[in-house]
Amino acid sequence: MNYLTLENVARSFGDKVLFKNVNLQINQGEKAALIAKNGSGKTTLLKVIAGEEPSDGDTSKVLLRSDVRVGYLPQEPEFYPGHNVLEAAFDSDNPTIQAIREYELALLHPDREEAMQKALAKMDDLKAWDFEARVKEILFKLNLTDLEQSVTTLSGGQRKRLALAKLLIDSDSYQNEFLILDEPTNHLDLDMIEWLEEYLSRPNLTLFMVTHDRYFMERICDTIYELDRGEVYKYTGGYADFLVKKAMRQENEAVVLDKTKKLYRKELDWMRRSPQARTTKAQARIDRFFEIEEKASKKPDTDELKIEIQGQRLGGKILELQYISKSYGDLKLIEDFHYKFKKGERVGIVGKNGAGKTTFLRLITGEEKPDRGKIVTGETVVFGYYTQDGLQVMENQDKRVIDFIQDIAEYIPLDKGRKLTAAQLLERFLFSREQQQVYVSQLSGGERRRLYLLSILMNNPNFLILDEPTNDLDVITLNVLEEWLLEYPGCLMVVSHDRFLLDKLCDHLFVFQGNGKIKDFNGRYMEYR
Repeated sequence: MNYLTLENVARSFGDKVLFKNVNLQINQGEKAALIAKNGSGKTTLLKVIAGEEPSDGDTSKVLLRSDVRVGYLPQEPEFYPGHNVLEAAFDSDNPTIQAIREYELALLHPDREEAMQKALAKMDDLKAWDFEARVKEILFKLNLTDLEQSVTTLSGGQRKRLALAKLLIDSDSYQNEFLILDEPTNHLDLDMIEWLEEYLSRPNLTLFMVTHDRYFMERICDTIYELDRGEVYKYTGGYADFLVKKAMRQENEAVVLDKTKKLYRKELDWMRRSPQARTTKAQARIDRFFEIEEKASKKPDTDELKIEIQGQRLGGKILELQYISKSYGDLKLIEDFHYKFKKGERVGIVGKNGAGKTTFLRLITGEEKPDRGKIVTGETVVFGYYTQDGLQVMENQDKRVIDFIQDIAEYIPLDKGRKLTAAQLLERFLFSREQQQVYVSQLSGGERRRLYLLSILMNNPNFLILDEPTNDLDVITLNVLEEWLLEYPGCLMVVSHDRFLLDKLCDHLFVFQGNGKIKDFNGRYMEYR
């Protein structure tokens, strides 16, 4: 049974075309992900499907079955400001919630016996008696434990988790549920992600999502759609199947393009001999030439991030944490932790949200001081710290992209005496000359992250600390970043919920277990789990 059909869907903003002629279908029970480069309109396409934005063009169609319930998780959810967490979770036209409201209203008028009997029957039919307990269970699973907290005081991550909880709560009440999810794993810790994987694997759910989490895609999705240069490609299977089939597609396209160029050169030679279109056959060959010319001018799919920045030399003495402790009031985050870093360390940091991971990084970089203990940093160490706070500053930048980078450096030295201008370096990070004139605040979330990463790497750090670097980055960029980090000669420390990245880059873990305890686990994440 078909749930969603897109026909010739298009969207532009001014002269910028995000996508055009997008055609795809989602069937009942299908769990599909959309992969595309940052800035190509993934979030906008989800908004079009969810009815949040219109599609351009008279022939464009977004067709959803009328009997299907659509749930949408946006990147930046909004709530009624007068609600607390529990009230926001219950703010829905969900039939179970409506039945509970009718029952509560009937309790206020016990003399209306018929209304009470109807309310009781509906509560029984919908199995609503334990619904509040199920709501609280989902909220607690997503670490939303203060149910009286006003939604206006929630952090961005808490708001995203509340919106996800609300969506899952509603999905319990519908048989034909179609969920549209924009980065559902952002702001979730690893335990939450694994719980969500199990929840979304239920057969009654149909999914269409944008996510950068490759393990998540592999475990849940049976279809991958790729939006590439305005074309939509469909791949059956999970993320691993996508990688294999995309490589085959690109290889076939390269062969076809090479043959087309050879044919083009042959036809061009014929055209230069000034053929006269006196016959139908000659005119047909001229028409065919222009078709071949258009195909031959197509560029191969080689646009990808190019990272070529060298770290500074790292001396023998790097970093030693001498029995450090840190608490906030009664909340104990780190207690008597000792560790001495060696050259080439690759440490992944995992643990529940609020366990002290970011505080640990701020201690290392000197932004905070330990309550007890000592941190000794080598003289040659240059930290490159990718922070969530830095990203928030980026959102309010009123500079153009090129000015933002030139304020850091006009030229960037490379190895063997080579150097790049700021504009050339931006091009390698997939910012065209035209895009370099755009204001930073106008970039997509993924584009801002890419620019922020560049600004950190430009200082040639030899000790990289990355706090959730993968949020909002597209899968293509992630793969290139990982390949560069594999060859990075300095020390690397990563806080991430991206299990794929942790397994690929980190050979041991600091596991934040709560109450100040940190376990040093020698092995990769999947070995730890």
